[in-house]
Amino acid sequence: MAERFTIDHMGQRGDGVTRDGLFIAYTLPSEVVRAEAAEQPDRRTLVDVETPSADRIAPICRHFGVCGGCATQHWAGEPYRAWKHDLVASALSHAGIDTGVDPVIDAHGTGRRRVVFHARNSGDGLKVGFAAPRAHWIVPIEECPVLAPELGGAIELARRLAGALEPLSKPLDLHFTASDTGLDVDIRGSGPLAPARANALAKLAAELRLARLTRHGELVGQRVTPVLRMGKAHVPLPSGSFLQATREGEETLARLVLEHAGNAKRVADLFCGVGPFALRLAERASVTALDSDAGAIESLAKASKTSGLKPITAAKRDLFRTPLTVQELKGFDAVVFDPPRQGAEAQVKVLAATKIKRVIAISCSAVTFARDARILIDGGYRLKRVTPVDQFRYSAHVELVALFER
Repeated sequence: MAERFTIDHMGQRGDGVTRDGLFIAYTLPSEVVRAEAAEQPDRRTLVDVETPSADRIAPICRHFGVCGGCATQHWAGEPYRAWKHDLVASALSHAGIDTGVDPVIDAHGTGRRRVVFHARNSGDGLKVGFAAPRAHWIVPIEECPVLAPELGGAIELARRLAGALEPLSKPLDLHFTASDTGLDVDIRGSGPLAPARANALAKLAAELRLARLTRHGELVGQRVTPVLRMGKAHVPLPSGSFLQATREGEETLARLVLEHAGNAKRVADLFCGVGPFALRLAERASVTALDSDAGAIESLAKASKTSGLKPITAAKRDLFRTPLTVQELKGFDAVVFDPPRQGAEAQVKVLAATKIKRVIAISCSAVTFARDARILIDGGYRLKRVTPVDQFRYSAHVELVALFER
């Protein structure tokens, strides 16, 4: 039986929260709603909105509320941006860090250039789409308006590829990346392919005009090398490589990194990936770039030969297990680090003991960033600037770039 609730505020994942601490998705502050019990005791399932907020707007996607991909399409832009700003400010406050936070920069651009479609056959036919909210079953989708135009036809391509592997009866994840030379697709979950099936899949990839098709990184077929331009360089992409979600997001983060690096002549780029910062920094500084992903380092090394760049030393290193030492960090004018969501606690503890003038942090988690920032501040650094960057529109994710000075 449905009950009546008043929404008090928005939670960190984009759900409305009642005064009693119950989470109700797709609601907004001040709304009066009816909701019924859900599987989780701290959640309720929305039935209807009796008194809508003045900030409620029409979603841009017909799948919103059924597909689990977006959380806040029903929320007007200004309060939505204020909430994202508060996600960063609150995390810093909880860590005891009193500092101003810049306004949120919208870096959605033309949309996301990476997407993962799920393909499942549970006995009622093949379904290709996204997972339902807080569930494992798949919502078939016809379009996704948050994707970049280059991925506009990707869902149909995903259906064709999944259909070719349907006889295997295995759950598939199809990773699409829009490169400058075409779509790069990596299929995961199929298991090893028999030669005949691999050949058939390669022919389908050619028919679909994919730039490249791989299975768990293993080449199935390639028409051209997937490449992305980063600054002056053209980077050959490793299969399934990490990239910022949007082109505008990458360019915004890089612009802030370059601004904060100033006139540094020798820079360390830690957790460098394929080099979105290193390749741009090398237009005016020598760079040492480190990452645990061997494929990313190989691609960066190739791109580093671009004419007009200063030397880039790219090397594979697991900075979680073997962070750079104080001695190894001597001589750098600035350090840039962009770790995964878990942050860079081990490396930051070493950085806090150095005399490097500038440390520039990029993070996709305000919580782990705040923890790492506290370590740097306790080590004598001052947090000079924090800038949130929103390239995951309609979600609870927010990137940030921060400058620390000794």
